[in-house]
Amino acid sequence: MNLHKIAVIGQGYVGLPLALEFARHFPVYGFDININRVQELNTGKDHTQEADLMLLSKVINEAQVSGFSKGYIASASLDTIKDANVYIVTVPTPIDKFNAPDLGPLLGATKMLAEILKKGDIVIYESTVYPGCTEEDCVPVLEKISGLKYNEDFFVGYSPERIVPGDKVNTLTTIKKVTSGSTPEIAEIIDVLYKKIIKAGTHKASNIKVAEASKAIENAQRDVNISFVNELALIFDRIGIDTNDVLEAASTKFNFLKYKPGLVGGHCISVDPYYLAHKATQLGYHPNVILSGRRVNDSVAEFIASKVIKLMISKNISVNNANALILGITFKENCPDVRNTKVVDVYSELKDYGVNVDIYDPWANVDEVKEEYNVTVLSELSEKKYDSIIVAVAHDKFLDLDLKKIQNEVSVVFDIKACLDRNLVDARL
Repeated sequence: MNLHKIAVIGQGYVGLPLALEFARHFPVYGFDININRVQELNTGKDHTQEADLMLLSKVINEAQVSGFSKGYIASASLDTIKDANVYIVTVPTPIDKFNAPDLGPLLGATKMLAEILKKGDIVIYESTVYPGCTEEDCVPVLEKISGLKYNEDFFVGYSPERIVPGDKVNTLTTIKKVTSGSTPEIAEIIDVLYKKIIKAGTHKASNIKVAEASKAIENAQRDVNISFVNELALIFDRIGIDTNDVLEAASTKFNFLKYKPGLVGGHCISVDPYYLAHKATQLGYHPNVILSGRRVNDSVAEFIASKVIKLMISKNISVNNANALILGITFKENCPDVRNTKVVDVYSELKDYGVNVDIYDPWANVDEVKEEYNVTVLSELSEKKYDSIIVAVAHDKFLDLDLKKIQNEVSVVFDIKACLDRNLVDARL
């Protein structure tokens, strides 16, 4: 294939940066079913703040002046993207309320692409899945609807996304990319394609299942390591020592892994282990370590809320109808991403104790939080005083906040992120 025309399916935190980098070299469609999102992008705007807006404007202009020999066009029309020959799927792969993989968005995108699939086309999946999902779940859908034969008429690949939302140092192009393809020839084509944009280089996996598994274990490993320090935090709280002090001491050893305790949310670390566990269970193996780590991490919000209540009681603060403020609802600092944030769990736990809870986050999209979690976020802080303040996200803006202006004469300050002067807080995680 000498000329690639690429369609990136899904223009969110993963798909948009990918589409823009490819658009430097190829004609690229950025496809999204959200018409408002498409209109936003075509006017050079991006509410996720992941895109380089100068690059976005540049590639939009290049599409117009080059006759679309390269550049970027956002579209919500399937008819528009049907002349592409490489389709890259970057849709979400969440879990349901039972922590089982929800392949709805992935299979929905697959069915859609199957309607326009042509001979010679390549479909590359970047969405996080369990090993085997691409060939066992997606390929049969492509074959059935398109009427084409796998590895004869069309081909697939898997190259797991590794984008870190909000990180402006470790970006798409500076993180080595794992690639794979359904035949050796297609694997090479896909690898060369990604090498065009990935400055850090690529790693061509031996097959698609290996590439899928590599992504699953990246985040499962981090989840297990964080669960260990979260469990330490629960133990050290009972002993009466500061977890961060212990970690500082232990990290003086050259081979100590300095993970920090905290809420484990987001679209990857708190989700991907369940995909790997799902596959293991299907094969008759119960993944003890992976699931125990998930249980520990999912219990942290309850611990935080309980600790805040105990601290309030110790200061003779009446819990019922007390006023609490949570600073931050995004799943990480200096980033608007609220997907699968565990701050909401702290909010719910405190509400269950009868506490009136406000949330303030200058990064979060107020409407998005309301729609996703039915939680109202303050657009700004008033002169209201609070009985307890929980620093849930280490946004830069919070580091300079004068907490005394929003505290009562007797208040509790709990610093989940250990980002404030310890003399200003009652407890840290």
